[in-house]
Amino acid sequence: MKPVKVLKPIRFGLIGTGHVAHYCVEEINRHPDGVVVAACARNAERLATFCKDFAIERSYPSATALFEDDEIDAVYIALPTHLHASLAIQALEAGKHVVLEKPFAMNVAEAEAVVAAADASGRVCMLGMNQRFVEDHQKIRSLVQRGVLGDIYHAKAVWLRRAGIPKLGTWFGHKTLAGHGSLYDIGVHMLDLCLYTMNNFEPISVSGVTYTKFGNRGLGEGGWGYSENEGLVFDVDDFASAFIRFANGATVTLDVAWACHQGDDQPPNVTLYGTEGGATLNPAALFRNDAEGGNDDKNEGGNENKNNDENKEGALVDTLSHEVEFSHCSCFANFINHLQGKEALCVTAQQALVVQTILDGIAQSAATGREVRLQP
Repeated sequence: MKPVKVLKPIRFGLIGTGHVAHYCVEEINRHPDGVVVAACARNAERLATFCKDFAIERSYPSATALFEDDEIDAVYIALPTHLHASLAIQALEAGKHVVLEKPFAMNVAEAEAVVAAADASGRVCMLGMNQRFVEDHQKIRSLVQRGVLGDIYHAKAVWLRRAGIPKLGTWFGHKTLAGHGSLYDIGVHMLDLCLYTMNNFEPISVSGVTYTKFGNRGLGEGGWGYSENEGLVFDVDDFASAFIRFANGATVTLDVAWACHQGDDQPPNVTLYGTEGGATLNPAALFRNDAEGGNDDKNEGGNENKNNDENKEGALVDTLSHEVEFSHCSCFANFINHLQGKEALCVTAQQALVVQTILDGIAQSAATGREVRLQP
């Protein structure tokens, strides 16, 4: 998408004052041309505290009232998933640019309706996929773009928590409000990051399974979320796994869990397997060996790597520092810069639709027990 131009500064309104909004308001305000001027939330007491803590000028009782404020250029929507599409469309039709918290929507049909509304309004809608902007993640993507890893034929995307279910009894665990659980909450992050790093958005089929083994028994709760316990039944997945095939023959495995029996948490990571090298994103590391089991690459200090006696196969780890594409490492900075005509939008609508299509496919496969074709 080509950059557009908006008078600066970009004035934001926040829809929702949950846990994630506290991080986002700070990120927006750090940008020299970004400022949060308004917010709305259902909980009046929490809204008042939020506005006071962050010196936000105006508060509104509803999203509709906020959308009517002509002094707001853009909105950030961070509400339960079932509200994403309708509020994004309403905001776009009111002339606001939109940053929409993940996942995109309850399904791809809703997501497509948002994209159509953005096109019709001439406004920008971007998904807040913040994992793309982590510096280490950008380093490995730059290696992929330069062909250092060769052809990437397989990748693994993983995020496994031991006990990390957002507060039980809240919308996070309720299917009609959230759509899905771990798959939509952390699975969407790892899937998006994996495809973006591989630069491969042409899936053809998916097989997936989901499990609900802990939250439905009142187990596995973590500390995330400000939402009040409303006694809602937990009926979403707390573990999801998928196998995805792509048009060029590449494959991806995805494993995510809010809760599972293991030792420490297995943090978010993507591992890439290429014909000329492999890599991990967290931390950024390159694995490559030549015919003698050595490595001619330079490490961060500029010294030649030596054979690693502890690794008999000679595969060395080379953590590289490179000039990254988005040095600000911020999705909101990218959004603001794009609106000012300074930077291309990192998260495109077409990419976001592909990710949503895969998520839909995983859910369908889990429900039917069969592989789902994503393309003819």
